[in-house]
Amino acid sequence: MFNENDIEELKKRNIDPETVERQVDQFREGIPYAPLVKPAKIKEGILKPCDETLDDLRQLYSEHCKKEKIVKFVPASGAATRMFKEFYKYIENAEKEGDTTVSAAVAEFVDNLHKFAFYETLRDRLERKGVKISSNADAGDLKVIIESVLNEDGLNFDNLPKGLLPFHRYNNSYRTAFEEHLVEGAFYAKGGNDTVNIHMTVSPEHQELFREKAEEVLQGYENQFKCHFNIEFSWQSPSTDTIAVDLNNNPVRDDEGKLVFRPGGHGALIENLNSLDADIVFIKNIDNVVPDALKNVTIKYKKLLGGILLSLRERIFHYIDAVENNTMPGDGELEEILYFLENELCIIPPPGIMSSGTDRKREYILKKLKRPLRVCGMVENRSEPGGGPFWVRNIDQSVSLQIVETSQIELSHPEVKKIFNSATHFNPVDILCSLKDHNGKKFDLMKHRNPNDGVITVRSYNGKEIKALELPGLWNGGMADWNTVFVEVPLLTFNPVKTIFDLLRPEHIS
Repeated sequence: MFNENDIEELKKRNIDPETVERQVDQFREGIPYAPLVKPAKIKEGILKPCDETLDDLRQLYSEHCKKEKIVKFVPASGAATRMFKEFYKYIENAEKEGDTTVSAAVAEFVDNLHKFAFYETLRDRLERKGVKISSNADAGDLKVIIESVLNEDGLNFDNLPKGLLPFHRYNNSYRTAFEEHLVEGAFYAKGGNDTVNIHMTVSPEHQELFREKAEEVLQGYENQFKCHFNIEFSWQSPSTDTIAVDLNNNPVRDDEGKLVFRPGGHGALIENLNSLDADIVFIKNIDNVVPDALKNVTIKYKKLLGGILLSLRERIFHYIDAVENNTMPGDGELEEILYFLENELCIIPPPGIMSSGTDRKREYILKKLKRPLRVCGMVENRSEPGGGPFWVRNIDQSVSLQIVETSQIELSHPEVKKIFNSATHFNPVDILCSLKDHNGKKFDLMKHRNPNDGVITVRSYNGKEIKALELPGLWNGGMADWNTVFVEVPLLTFNPVKTIFDLLRPEHIS
């Protein structure tokens, strides 16, 4: 399949030829759908802590967080360009078609321009060019305003990552999404020595912009919140790129005959997560932040998730120690652990385990307990696109909780579609992870993925359709073999900004 030049190219990318061959096989064979059993619901896989325990769990986290190395992990490689599709369409129509008809989206933007955190900056830059927003808006000549939002001589949003866009206004200043994550971290991710560790995965071309912003603002936030920020950046490794194939599943080559690769999607970030030296990791997307007026709820529930994780981790470590040291050797004691696995870690054992002998039970218990642990916030479904919480049958025939994307679900199958449509909750990417085992050793997260998972999509390359492969999603197949607990959190904790118009939601206007 590969010639000598191909092998040399794979070496440069640090990609094993067998990995690429396996990817080609996935294109040819297809990726199996997730074997859904039922949706996770309240009292059926989703925990809804009672009021009496909320404060105790938060207190548990607050008491222990200074003893843990905590990292706030923020996937932040998204480009801002995705937020402005309507603007590009408007400019293209105006330049190529001579059509200056104002779309409803552009009209909505200009009518509400004064509500955005960047309004004053845009207004001042336009006025320096002799342009007044109000007069241009009244005249219907909006092209100069829209171009000034995107272009380098204006706000330059066309060349910025989403994390560096002004999100929220504060008196005479504003905060970017990046800054809001710093502030959040100061409230719930402050560990030993009052250090807040922030790890952001960024695009290589944007890393210096993030560094410059950090240098500009860090001292002020450290003084304000009496902490020290330790900020690290990493990129998606080229070794996680995946081969592209044509519609006949043959590798695609460029004009020079070289193999064509594409980024492996956010599932590639499992390697970045795996490289962290941390006890506890918070995962939250770059665009899901709120202004200070609404942060209190977010902070409370982050600490709640932390308390639940610490409580579960303590019991897991206790049970591992008991089984390995024979302090719970009998079937009666093992039944206690099996009950914990099924009713609190939501792992329904495969057939035969409950009636098996002591040795097999011990082996099964240790296999399930000795895994990374994650506690995931879930919000009530409001028809957002993306993943949700389900019970899924595993390869060993056990059934456990998984976050499943729509693309992983066989919606053409009536029974599966019925399960999907009866789901009540949505995944807002609000995840807390425990990455070390009972001996304090880091788990190798690469051993706890489902390598057969992924998503195949059709893309365009040089005017032709090709197939692209995304790796198992970071919180889907990338964490398929983790102990997983779902907890309901308020909808207010989920406020993503996918388009510029999401910043007009009441939650983002202070």
